[in-house]
Amino acid sequence: MTHDPIALELFKNAVFSIADEMALTVFRTTYSGVLKDNMDYSTGFADAEGRLAAQGLTLPGHLGSVPTAMESIMRHFRDDMAPGDVFIMNDPFDGGMHLPDIFVFKPLYHEGERLAFACTVCHHTDVGGRVAGSNASDSTEIYAEGLRIAPMKLYEAGKLNKTIMTFIEKNVRLPVQVFGDLRAQLAACHIAEKQFAEIVARYGPQQTKSYLNEIIDYAERLTRAALRELPDGEWSFEDWIDDDGIDYGKPIRLFVSIRKTGDHMVVDWTGTNPQVKGAINNTLSYTKAAAYTGVRSVLPPNIPNNEGVFRAIEVICPPGTVGNGVLPAACAARGLTGFRMVDCMFGALAMMLPDRVKAAGDGGNTGISIGGYDAQRKPFVYVDFTCGAWGARPWADGLDGNSHMFANMASHSIEVTEAEHPIQLTAYEFVPDKAGAGKYRGGVPFRRDYRFLEAEGVLQVRSDRRDHRPFGLYGGSPGQPSENYLNPDTENRLLPSKLTMNIKHGDVFRHVLAGAGGWGDPLERDPAAVLRDVRNELLSPEKAAADYGVVVNVRDWTVDPAATARRRDEIRKTRAWDGVPKVQRHDPVPLARAAE
Repeated sequence: MTHDPIALELFKNAVFSIADEMALTVFRTTYSGVLKDNMDYSTGFADAEGRLAAQGLTLPGHLGSVPTAMESIMRHFRDDMAPGDVFIMNDPFDGGMHLPDIFVFKPLYHEGERLAFACTVCHHTDVGGRVAGSNASDSTEIYAEGLRIAPMKLYEAGKLNKTIMTFIEKNVRLPVQVFGDLRAQLAACHIAEKQFAEIVARYGPQQTKSYLNEIIDYAERLTRAALRELPDGEWSFEDWIDDDGIDYGKPIRLFVSIRKTGDHMVVDWTGTNPQVKGAINNTLSYTKAAAYTGVRSVLPPNIPNNEGVFRAIEVICPPGTVGNGVLPAACAARGLTGFRMVDCMFGALAMMLPDRVKAAGDGGNTGISIGGYDAQRKPFVYVDFTCGAWGARPWADGLDGNSHMFANMASHSIEVTEAEHPIQLTAYEFVPDKAGAGKYRGGVPFRRDYRFLEAEGVLQVRSDRRDHRPFGLYGGSPGQPSENYLNPDTENRLLPSKLTMNIKHGDVFRHVLAGAGGWGDPLERDPAAVLRDVRNELLSPEKAAADYGVVVNVRDWTVDPAATARRRDEIRKTRAWDGVPKVQRHDPVPLARAAE
């Protein structure tokens, strides 16, 4: 069928607006902070065969999730669907990602014919398991992580399956909150159903089906055209996760090879570490999302996010690896590995496109959960995901205080957090001297201090970039490592990067994000930019002189040109023969450099 381009554009925008309106519906109606503040959820719209046609403006981390989940739904129920059905699932080994991410899908009908699906996935504050928040990095098998929901019908012909709801209610710590968030997902599906009916009434069922198919094909054509503009070749990159929280000090290898020929790209994770005991194992869908996000970052922004994009990008990750875990792999904290895979993609893409790719960010996101019971034995669960330092870009500094590209998350409101949980946020501030130096410096990280106000509770932390720091590119220095402390103003006890521990009233937990990597030679940085960072207390005068060779007079806030010239000459004389600063050359993190 030929398509009027104007009519197709109007239809495309109408469908995309449905996905966005679904996202806004979740935002307006959800209960938990991890959704209304962190916005850890996604919405989408699929055609009658479950092929993703549109994704709402939410998480890139879910780019690969809806297609994989829809494949599972179609495999189980393709011939067993009817108007009024609603499907639910979260099983990582049958289409899901990790147990807190619950999918809700609703098939949409017109006169008995299935034409589309409304799709939602939300991270729920708690789905049971051994640790409040269901997100601990030190679980060692899926069975300890919470309620595992196989693909099944939550509603059948419009009738709620009360047995499923009872199982959920009896296995989660906060059933009122979980049910409220599930209702937000159902409300988003209802909005999609209502608005899609208006589209079908306008275009008719046959034209609607044809247009949905064309939207996907259109995205594929745009993606392949963009890929043809990129150089052909193969590029590989290696990075390391510090450990899995079980085998401390045992690094975990991430290895990616990008092969690009014509209008097709292969992202191959062969060589990545076998799956580990700790809960940082990815599902293949999340590894795909990391690969798609990396590639999308170097493609034009006008390409729709749908299955057409994925047709042009083949992702390979062998089963039984940390990027594609198999039973009984624990995966609750798989977010850590997914975020690190995005940075690994940047390392490979930086060799392919040196002038378009940024250095490593803070390694985010860090997951922090605090749970327990008050004096009346009423449960509380606080879940927070935090990240905020982008790697330096070939044309500008890394962003400060911005969520990682893979997350697109916002921060919790401190006032709401303190009103809803027995927690005080006593510090939320940038930390100086942590950003990687470069012609363009990495993003500046921040720290948060959490004071616990209940009698006792359990603190769970998932972080990294302690031993293997965020890499710099093309002469840029790595960022400084992350840090965890208990009671920093008294005992100042250094904690490991991944932990589950008991805490008591008055304890203060401090998390400091890692600094992001720099880009380019620090001695080429504009002294005025160094002065600005010193004045803004993002950089100390001592580090300005040590890393950039810039001598700042803090009495009148000026740069001393003569002293700066002498200092930079001194630094150049201490460098290795290849022009890379000694401190960076000996850093264990591999660097991406231009091919010679």
